[in-house]
Amino acid sequence: MDRIAKVIVEHSKRILALTGVITFVALLMLFRMDFNADVASFVLEGNETGRELVDLQEKYTTADPINVVISLPEGESFLTPRGLATLAQIRDDLAAIEGAEQVASLVPETNPLTGEPLTSQQLTALPASAVSTLVGQNPAADLFVSEDGRHALIMVVPGDDSLDVAQRVSAYESPAEVEIVLSGNPVVFAEVIDILSFFLLIIPPIVLILLIATFYATIGDLRLSALALIPAALGSIWTFGLIFGLGRQVDIVTVIVPIFVIVMGSADGLHFVTHFQEEAALKANPTDRVASALRQVGVPMILTTISTAAGFLSLLVTDVQPIRQLGAFVAIGIVFAGIISFFSLPALISRLTISSSHHKALIGPRVTAGLKRLVRTRTPALVLTGGIVIFALIGIPQLAVDSDQLFFFKDDHPIREAFEQTEELFGGATPLAGEFAYDPISGPEQLAAIQALSREMEELPGVRRVFSAADLAGALPPEQLAAVLDGEGDLPLGTLVTSDGMRFMLLPSGFSTDDLQQWKTFAADTPEIEVLTGMPIVWDEIARLVLRAQVSSIIVAFALVAIMLAMSYRRLRETLVALVPILLTVATLLAFIALSGIQLNLLTAIVSSIVIGVGIDYSIHFIAAITYAQPEGDGYVLRAIDRAGRPIVANALGIAIALSALWLSPLKIHGQVSMIMWVAMITAAATALLVIPAFLPRAGVTDPDDAELVAFE
Repeated sequence: MDRIAKVIVEHSKRILALTGVITFVALLMLFRMDFNADVASFVLEGNETGRELVDLQEKYTTADPINVVISLPEGESFLTPRGLATLAQIRDDLAAIEGAEQVASLVPETNPLTGEPLTSQQLTALPASAVSTLVGQNPAADLFVSEDGRHALIMVVPGDDSLDVAQRVSAYESPAEVEIVLSGNPVVFAEVIDILSFFLLIIPPIVLILLIATFYATIGDLRLSALALIPAALGSIWTFGLIFGLGRQVDIVTVIVPIFVIVMGSADGLHFVTHFQEEAALKANPTDRVASALRQVGVPMILTTISTAAGFLSLLVTDVQPIRQLGAFVAIGIVFAGIISFFSLPALISRLTISSSHHKALIGPRVTAGLKRLVRTRTPALVLTGGIVIFALIGIPQLAVDSDQLFFFKDDHPIREAFEQTEELFGGATPLAGEFAYDPISGPEQLAAIQALSREMEELPGVRRVFSAADLAGALPPEQLAAVLDGEGDLPLGTLVTSDGMRFMLLPSGFSTDDLQQWKTFAADTPEIEVLTGMPIVWDEIARLVLRAQVSSIIVAFALVAIMLAMSYRRLRETLVALVPILLTVATLLAFIALSGIQLNLLTAIVSSIVIGVGIDYSIHFIAAITYAQPEGDGYVLRAIDRAGRPIVANALGIAIALSALWLSPLKIHGQVSMIMWVAMITAAATALLVIPAFLPRAGVTDPDDAELVAFE
């Protein structure tokens, strides 16, 4: 390390200049920032379930609609001339919105019997006795009006740019005394775009501020606390520069990449500056200071960078594309932060005047003093380990997977409330879609058979309505029905029939996961049903992939870390001792997720793998400090706590406190990650600092100068 330190100090200007150039280029790449709000599309990229949904939409030239739920004041109804006229006016306004390709409502744009336009003026003059007749002419009327007539549904099918259409529909001002709420995937996507923009602008700066404050409380030097975060901050900028430079988009999962890079990449910088601070009082020469600090933490910094990156790289084995992308880019960011910590940070700090004093530290000395008392005996380690084992045995069997398609929104979010209202009134904000086998030359008998099959499906639990072109038979004049069956009819519900199939809509109502499985089984066992798909089925598939991601990523992460430790230590004992705290941390984490009511989803399912890579850092740094102190004689564990205890505690608290900023996100999953990481970091630090000494000879905690710290054995 002495030679490396000399090169770093002598070429510090060049190193810092190169660091600055790379940072500048990365900042330029940020102007290419782009977002992807379509959760299902990127989750199921390359997945058969996802392909079925896309293929069906392309075959029938349809897209996810924007559901506009319109509510009249109490006591009024859309099933009156005045109500129909109001509905027609809103229908016409929405149809005029740029990008709106089709609009479906209780009142079509043209009379289905006469083909003449139906204007609000005509409807206002309509006799009350003619309302039921007009409504009865619409075979899909029950899809668009509630039972009490007070609520109506208008489905706006967007063209190519659904996000822009959703934003324009959201900006629509409804007539007086008419309430409008929106649901549907385009509305969700538009809201997510706004949230992602807010997240990237607000959360990272808050995370940095919280980390600096925590580091200051433990090491007592504000400048060093800020310097310790430079590698993580620059690593985050470099990573996002790479993401956008490669033309990738940010989504609800990868938006957390800079946060993870900042908090996980801060450990190496913190360990280096604290050791450099200790050496400042002993050595005046900058090269000697850097060399001494690198001798103590250089190898651990390399190992922790590799182990943390390995924890994230384990996510590459999952089938969920955003999780793979998160793992790859955070791993790259951790490597970036590690390189900056090893080269750029020493180059910078060697050119500064650093004080050795850290008397302003608020909690650091108290923590190390408490740890020294706790490791005197093995009792605290045994109690902690036993408690974790019992906690894990109770909690882990209760783990569950979240299949809610709105899992990322908080319970009181307007989007969730709008979906629930649409579900209650009209049977599903995102209905399922499918295809019946159909031969256009088969005659009316097949239409009757499809109608019978639709009614049979409506008997399944959780199914409110099944609608297809077959339901138009008997409701439309023969000429218009023939046009629809030929795929030429101009219906606002989109293309219903092709040369070899007939699209249908299944509107659910209060269904469960078991109900969904029954629908899938029924479709699979019914030859007349070519495919059954839709967002509920997509999210059921996502839940399956999430569970598999949880298991596979933990196994791979643990294996990678174990192999890395074995190759580094080349001794079985040190390898096993380093792994024990991680096993205890993961067990605690999984039990906490289950018992706190948090379910496994796109983010919570991967935290365990991340913690393996991050938590092992504490074991590595602590064992390295013990190894460094051991030649000095008895009490080497206590001296190791003095050296490594403060930065380990500071990093654990820093990560936990900094991730508290995620609670500012409107997305529920980000708050859940914060809760989980609090538990994970505190457990990882506590088990490393308490359990590892329990495996060592008691001479490690024997201090001849302290009467209280006597040998246990």
